[in-house]
Order: sequence, then structure tokens, then C-alpha cells
Amino acid sequence: MTDLFSRHSALLERAVTALHERSYWTPYPEVPSSKNYGETAKADGEAAFAALQGQLFQLAGHPESSRRGAEVSPFGPELGITYPACEPATLIAAAKNAAPALAAAGIESRVGVCLEILHRLNRMSFLIGHATQHTTGQAFAMAFQAGGPHAQDRGLEAVAMAWEEMIRFPTEARWEKPQGKAAPIILEKHWTLVPAGVALTIGCNTFPTWNSYPGLFASLATGNPVIVKPHPAAILPMALTVRVAREVLAEEGLPMDAVLLAVDAPGAEITTELATDPAVKLIDYTGSNQFGGWLRENARQAQLFTEEAGVNSVVIAATDDFDGMCANLAFSLSLYSGQMCTAPQNIYISVDGIDTDKGHLSFDSVADGIGKAIDALLDDPARTAGVCGAVANPATLARRDSIRARGRVIRNSGALAEGRTATPLLMAVDAGDALAESECFGPVAFLVATKDADDGIGRAADLAARKGAITAALYDTDEDRIGRAIAAFTAAGVNLSINLTGNIFVNQSAAFSDFHVTGANPAGNASLTDTAFVATRFRRVMWRRTVTS
Repeated sequence: MTDLFSRHSALLERAVTALHERSYWTPYPEVPSSKNYGETAKADGEAAFAALQGQLFQLAGHPESSRRGAEVSPFGPELGITYPACEPATLIAAAKNAAPALAAAGIESRVGVCLEILHRLNRMSFLIGHATQHTTGQAFAMAFQAGGPHAQDRGLEAVAMAWEEMIRFPTEARWEKPQGKAAPIILEKHWTLVPAGVALTIGCNTFPTWNSYPGLFASLATGNPVIVKPHPAAILPMALTVRVAREVLAEEGLPMDAVLLAVDAPGAEITTELATDPAVKLIDYTGSNQFGGWLRENARQAQLFTEEAGVNSVVIAATDDFDGMCANLAFSLSLYSGQMCTAPQNIYISVDGIDTDKGHLSFDSVADGIGKAIDALLDDPARTAGVCGAVANPATLARRDSIRARGRVIRNSGALAEGRTATPLLMAVDAGDALAESECFGPVAFLVATKDADDGIGRAADLAARKGAITAALYDTDEDRIGRAIAAFTAAGVNLSINLTGNIFVNQSAAFSDFHVTGANPAGNASLTDTAFVATRFRRVMWRRTVTS
């Protein structure tokens, strides 16, 4: 056993500082360069990914009764990788058997293990980038960042938050109560951290590591064995993660089954059986409201942390940089073909138009400006592929096609050269149109005509409160109205970005600074990452006795 905690203690200390400062910080470089990752890192990552294809994915010592896996890259080829699979009861039993030793390992040991896992994952970010690209459809640069360093940032953030919460109070104390002339009552008190139980991490297709790492590392650091249940279309990034975790656990003399992989296939799902097992006490879930609702109704024995669907809105009230606004929105709408939980969908514009640096512009002129900005962004095929990537799920394109005839098309959606691809569809609709009342995941945005700017603010905030939203954006030059918008969106529990132009976008969420999802509207009940996200993953249990001398 090595002292991993000491090895990584400086990193942990800096991460804790970052939690409190909320300024920009990352230990994991987001640029996939040889300067950051070594001269051979790019070639090594490509070779490692190629070597995995068409093979049996190996997880030493992992429970296995069959092989499953049928991942197909949204860019075309089948991966041909199969993974060890077994019955839910076998996974639950293995996790329960690993639990006592993981809990007994202590805070520093578990946190050290988590930090070492993250360190090793960072060094293999090129491989994880390729795995993410060919399971999600993200272009490589985005897949490298979101699947690698940015996900690792969120994992480290969860570990640092868990560490702080676990050491917040002392583990022992001498308690002395005066009794007047009589001898005082003296007790020695001791507190033990007791993990909640088996944790289940249910991953999504579009951001398998970014959304899964916070729950995985928060649970493992606090002593809960974790069963990782990836989406059947995006197994590889999380399988690689599980393999690294099991290797580090074994090296430290801890049970490898403290982290397990649960693989299933469409039509043979095992998630419901895992989620409702009495031993499962923690569930981290990213996905649809429909299954989130099912979990709330049926997995009542578990603490549930969710990120679900929502309708993200933009209100355009006025702008002093029309071109900059349109360019910024064009990128936000095009990035990963709108398949981000933070991507805008509804754009509220006054039916009478808005004031801009180009004069007063009509609703149609504003809509046309956004459409032309998308065209300008995507006029270079190489840049287009890097921005839009591919569409993860064929159902996303079917949904887009089904609504195309239901409104006035401002800009049509078209395919790109390689794989299952799409550019943004822009449609103009009236306020209150049912199309804009719920999430339409993917490359679709609705330009909603409102009575005026305040009407747009009210509608967007009300929709966020009712249906959920993770992000909101406002473009305005009226400080009084900006103040009203801040109040409205705050009350709706949605994070607001104001007058974004240039190279910062509403889609982006920074670890150690932005609390991703507020937990204050139906888009999710948890925030990545605040103290509430880690605090209930363990409890403090006391024993005490009298001191006689």
C-alpha cells in the first residue's frame, strides 16, 4: 500500500481553496497538446482506442456470466467491444461484500484512492477522448475536453467537497459538564462516519463521464461502493473509468468490487432492478423526466440525485452588439448539435422588434440575423464538423423531422458530410405555442414572439419554474429591466447569463466556480457540486462513555 493521500495532498488543498474562491482554476489541462500530455500521448491514445475495437474488454476479477455490448459510433462504424455482464443480484452482492473494507479504510485512504484514479484518468485523456467521441458523437476536441479534463475537474470538485464535509467536525472530544460542588460529569465521545450503502450511478448517452464522475467520486470518497450503469450506447468511457478505479483499489489493498460495471442492452435493461434493490441507498441519475419520475416513485429506499430535462431560454430585449449577440447565439445553438443540457432552446423576442446598435430591428430581422450567423459559422466544412459533431441518438433526428412542419421555418436543418449529423433548425412560433412548452432535445430552437421584453422574461422564468431549466440568457441594455430579469430567474431557480458575446457561451459550466444545476426547479434536484450533494452520502454515529479519572 502506498500513501496516495500524501502524494496528492497539495492538489487536494488547492482544490479546497478553489471551492471557496470560486475563481478559475483547473489542474487538468483542457488543450490536447504534447506540451500538456507528452510527445506520444496523441498517437498512444489513437492506438489504444484502435486496439480496443472488436475485442473483449477486460476487467480483472469482475463478476461475469455473459458478454454484452453493441456500441455504434454516431460517425458510422460499430465498435465491436463486449463487456463483462451479470445479473443485478450478483453485482449487488459483490458491492455489499466490498462495503465493510471500504468503510474501514478511512477518510484519507479513500480520498487518496480517488485522487490517484483521477490522476491516471487524466494521463489517458486522449484515449477517453476517442471513446467519448465515438459513443456520443462529439467532435474530438469537445470529446477530449468534456470526456477528459472537464469531467475530471468535476470529479475532483466532488472529492474536495466530500473531504471538507467529512472533516468538518472532530472525530472525538472530551465532554465535561460542571455539577456545582459535585464532581463534573466527564464523557469521552467518538464519532464514526457511516456510509449510506451501495451507490448506483446511472449514466447518459451524451456526456457519460462529465455527468457521472461527480456522483461516482462523491460516493467512493465517502465510503460507498459504486455500481456504474452506463447508457448502452456509451459504455466504453465509463468502462475505462471502472478499470482504472479497480486497478488503484487493488494496489491499495482494497476490494476491487468497490467499483463495478453494470452493462445491459436495449430490451434487456437492468436499471430498474438495480435501482429498487433494498441495498441501493444512493442513486445518481442523468436523463429524462420520465425515468426520473419513475425513480422517485419506485426507488424510495434511496437518496436520489438527478439532472433531468428542462427548457433553456434566451430573452432578447435589446443589444448594443447585434452581430456579437447573433454570433454568440449561433455557436451556442450549433455546438454538439444542441445536445447539451445547457443549450438554449426558446428565444423570446418582442413581436414589435428590439433596439440595437444597428437601429430598431423587427422580429423577422432579428430571426434572420441569428440564422445568417449560423450560416456564417458553418460555412467551412471542417469547422462545421468540429462544432456540430454528430447526433448521438437517431430518435433526435426523427423528433426534429416530426416538428418541422408545425411552424414557420426560419432556417432549415441539414446534414453534414460524415455520420449522423444535423445543423440547427430555427422555427418561429407564437407565444404559448405548445412546441415551445417542453424540451425538444437536439438541433432545434424556437423563436417565440412575445408582447414585449417583460412578457418574454415572465414567460421564460415561468416555464423554467414549471418545466425546469438549467440555463437562461438575457440580452438587454435597460438596467432596470435587467434587475427585474435577475429577480425573475432567481425565483425560478435558474442560472442566468447576461449579454454574452465573444468566446464565452451560455452552454459552458466551469467546475470550482459554477454550481451546475441549482436543484431549485424540475431540471434536477441536485447541484454539481455543493455540500448537499455530498453530505447525505454518510452519517455520523457516536459512541461515548464516562471518564472516571
